[in-house]
Amino acid sequence: MTAIDIDASRPARLPRQIPYIVGNEGCERFSFYGMRNILTPFLVTSLLMYLPEADRPGAAKDVFHTFVIGVYFFPLLGGWLADRWFGKYNTVLWLSLLYCVGHACLAIFEHSVAGFYTGLALIALGAGGIKPCVSAFVGDQFDESNRKLAKIVFDAFYWMINVGSFFASLLMPYFLRHYGAAVAFGIPGALMFVATLVFWSGRKHYVMVPPTRADPHGFLKVVRTALLAHAPGQGRPGLVVAALSVVLAAGALALTPSLGVVAAFCLAFVCVLGGVGIGARMQLDRARGAHPHEAIDAVAVVLRVLVVFALVTPFWSLFDQKASTWVLQANAMVVPDWLHPAQMQAVNRALVLILIPFNNLVVYPLLRRFGIEPTALRRMTTGIALAAVAWVIVGAIQLAIDGGDAVSVFWQLLPYVFLTMGEVLVSATGLEFAYSQAPPSMKGTLMSFWTLSVTVGNLWVLLANAGVRNDAVLAGIAGTGLGTTAFQMFFFAAFAGLAALAFGLYARRYREVDYYRPA
Repeated sequence: MTAIDIDASRPARLPRQIPYIVGNEGCERFSFYGMRNILTPFLVTSLLMYLPEADRPGAAKDVFHTFVIGVYFFPLLGGWLADRWFGKYNTVLWLSLLYCVGHACLAIFEHSVAGFYTGLALIALGAGGIKPCVSAFVGDQFDESNRKLAKIVFDAFYWMINVGSFFASLLMPYFLRHYGAAVAFGIPGALMFVATLVFWSGRKHYVMVPPTRADPHGFLKVVRTALLAHAPGQGRPGLVVAALSVVLAAGALALTPSLGVVAAFCLAFVCVLGGVGIGARMQLDRARGAHPHEAIDAVAVVLRVLVVFALVTPFWSLFDQKASTWVLQANAMVVPDWLHPAQMQAVNRALVLILIPFNNLVVYPLLRRFGIEPTALRRMTTGIALAAVAWVIVGAIQLAIDGGDAVSVFWQLLPYVFLTMGEVLVSATGLEFAYSQAPPSMKGTLMSFWTLSVTVGNLWVLLANAGVRNDAVLAGIAGTGLGTTAFQMFFFAAFAGLAALAFGLYARRYREVDYYRPA
């Protein structure tokens, strides 16, 4: 009998192994956000000093968002390793060790571009690889008898993430300013080692769901059958769509000289993923007979969920720029001597700690009292719209700065409030939604696709940054009477506003499913 086998007549109890996972996540998130939140100022003031001063902010944004793209792309690898080969526990433990080595590289190679970027690559691999596994590992500790507690734990999980991030956002800019990069990057490395030790300590209590290994009816096998299958008297329009996506991907790769390797590769990947997904959906019924009905239905669920994830990507393009574009804006504002501009990010984390319990204890019960059920998709729609509002406000602040006004950095508090409200409704909700919609054999993989939406969101940022290096685009922006930075801010606000509208319309037709383990 495992620790979670509970008599149905007894009240649901929290699995005793959960504190190990939540404790691990708090320390790991401190380590990650500790280095991430000082990355942009460190690049501008130290590592990129070889560049002309005017080019450093743009280069720092490119490095930062390229790193974030890696962090949220490698979940595909981590999810695949966990689902097919090593299981979630082993995948998390082994990649965490690489993660620790990456932190060590940042502390040791603060003056070496090659050494520092090697550290960033290892952290991207480690942090990204464990990301879908840890979230899915939390869900594995529950079954139908205590699944109602899962939402509370996912919120607590996200709350713990923000405890670590809050203190990291406050402390690491201080250590960077007063003790230098070696100490500021070394402390997060030490916390990552603690996180790994805490996770290892709970090994005797975890529910270990074994990997599924090679599944002849897995996601890719069903998709391949659907695309290649013939139907009497019919063509293969889905296969044509998939082939066209490969052609578009080749065109994206041809743009490497202007976009950069990472942006071009990610754009090509998105083209193929989108084309193959659409093509498979068009011909999915053709796989019946070659695969069981439940396998085909599971693939249909995943393809529907991928549309949800795609519509979330504009939110991430706004959210992750708080650590790049918003920090650079804060550098141009009036900042008191006791505050580092990067410390403004702590506002986001402090608000999350308040809003998660406030929503659960006050807002959601109040909405239910008025007959409005705050479903996952309704919450996410509202969250994307709130992020758009935040960027309208930050764009207005930029207009004042461009006009020569001395603007206090504390004006950024207002957009932080709206952005954080959006984050709580999108990010914490998305973890729960992704797990609940994932068929048992694809939980790690679908959680990987959820994190891939962050990669695509940061891809939009790289593409926008590449666009404003084009003379024709710059001339068009100048014709609007706006500065380049302000124009980009309003562009992203409109981008998210349209995404919220599309998300809301799709959510009205989406039918949620439930894939928790049987009791």
